[in-house]
Amino acid sequence: MRTLYLDAFSGISGDMFIGALLDLGVDFEQFKQELAKLGVTGYTLSQKREAKSSIYGTNFDVILPHEKDHGFVEDHHHAHHHHGRHLQEILDLISHSELSAWVKEKSSAVFNEIAQAEAVVHHMPLTEVHFHEVGALDSIVDIVGCCIALELLQVDRVECSALADGSGFIQVAHGQMPVPVPAVMQMRVGTEIPIKARPEVHTELITPTGMGLVKVLVDDFGSLPETMTPLKIGYGFGKRDTGGFNALRTVLFEKKN
Repeated sequence: MRTLYLDAFSGISGDMFIGALLDLGVDFEQFKQELAKLGVTGYTLSQKREAKSSIYGTNFDVILPHEKDHGFVEDHHHAHHHHGRHLQEILDLISHSELSAWVKEKSSAVFNEIAQAEAVVHHMPLTEVHFHEVGALDSIVDIVGCCIALELLQVDRVECSALADGSGFIQVAHGQMPVPVPAVMQMRVGTEIPIKARPEVHTELITPTGMGLVKVLVDDFGSLPETMTPLKIGYGFGKRDTGGFNALRTVLFEKKN
C-alpha cells in the first residue's frame, strides 16, 4: 500500500505537482512516452534538478512554441485562439486516447471540476467554457501528466496538508482578481478542503489546475501520517516569486501488509 502525502505549505499548481513526482523518481522518458498517447503535439517538456534555498528539487515546465518565439506579442492572440479548446473537445481527446482507464477517469474529472467552477464564476453554460487562461495545452499536459505520474509511481492513496494560499490581488487579462482566485474559491463549495491564508505572500499560490487536482485526487486532509514508513521525499518548484521557499513537498510512504 503506497500513500503519497502532499505538504502544500506554498500552495499547489500542476507543474509543482509533476515536478515533485518526478523528483520522487518517476522516469522522465517513460512519463513522456505515456503523455504521447494523448496524441497532442506542439509542446516540449523540461525537467531540471536545481537548488532553491540550498534545497534540491525538480523544476518541471511545459514549453509552448509561442513562448520561444520572438514575435510573441503579435503571435500571442493567434496562439491562444489556436490552443483554446472547449471542455467537450478536451474530454473527447482524453477518451479517444490510449491512456489507461484510471488516467482517463481522473483527468476528465479534474477538467470537469475546473470547467464547472469557471462556468459559475463567469456565468456561462458549461459547454461554452473555454480553456484559454492557462493555455489549454498547458493545462492538458499538467492535468493528464499528473495522473500519469501518480500511476507510474503506483500510488494507492493521496493525503494532503491544509493548502496555503497568498493574499491580496493578482493582475490577469481581465483586470484584478482577489486571492484565492474565484475559480479556486468556487471549487471549495460543498467540500471541507482546508485553505489557510499566508498574508505575507502577495500572489496566488493555489492555481485552478492545482485545486482541481487536489479536489479529485486527494482522499484525506490532515497532518503527516505517523505510523507509516517514509520511502522518499520530493520537491517540485513553483514559478512565482513568493519571497520565500516556493515548492510542493511530497512524501511517499509504504505500509507493509
